[in-house]
Amino acid sequence: MRESDTGSRGETDTGSRAESDTGLRARLVDVGVELVAAEGVRALTLREIARRAGVSHGAPRRHFPTHRELLSAIAHRGFTDLGERIGRSAPGATDPRRRLTELARIYLEFASDNPGMYELMFRHDLLDSGGSGLKETSLPLFGVLADLVGRVRPEADARRVAGALWANLHGIAQLWRWNSLQLATGDQESGPLLDTVLDAHLGPRDVR
Repeated sequence: MRESDTGSRGETDTGSRAESDTGLRARLVDVGVELVAAEGVRALTLREIARRAGVSHGAPRRHFPTHRELLSAIAHRGFTDLGERIGRSAPGATDPRRRLTELARIYLEFASDNPGMYELMFRHDLLDSGGSGLKETSLPLFGVLADLVGRVRPEADARRVAGALWANLHGIAQLWRWNSLQLATGDQESGPLLDTVLDAHLGPRDVR
């Protein structure tokens, strides 16, 4: 065999392994996303993800040395999905109050449609954001919220108000899922609660 043939084959083999590794990493995350949607956060064990991906239980550690790093990669998909939904909302709208209302609605809708992923995304005690880029994905979403709050209430500490608003939205999402708010308020839709929360943090809407 000529030396050039050997070199060419070596390059091909290396490329194939790299492609295979990339595919395995994506497949493990895909399986995790499907698993958390179907069975919740507790189902996200390394062994179960590996089994469903069709690899040995040690294979995930080639890409995710710790369980938390794999969970972070799965949560990253959730933040990306939520960010894309928010980015598509209220196209062309310039009124910050309207955009903020739409953002809050999308947030509650996402929480309702994806309870397992939603729980994982905000369980930072479970996640290792150190090398996963999770912080860089999640914090800009809060930045969008704070920016809109600042435009609606320029006299306020925008990040603090945004934090309080986020806490209220999170509370609605969780308590609504548990049917607690429906029982306490008699509401069968979360819209009136959302309006009340926004009025409380942003001031009454201008109805003129």
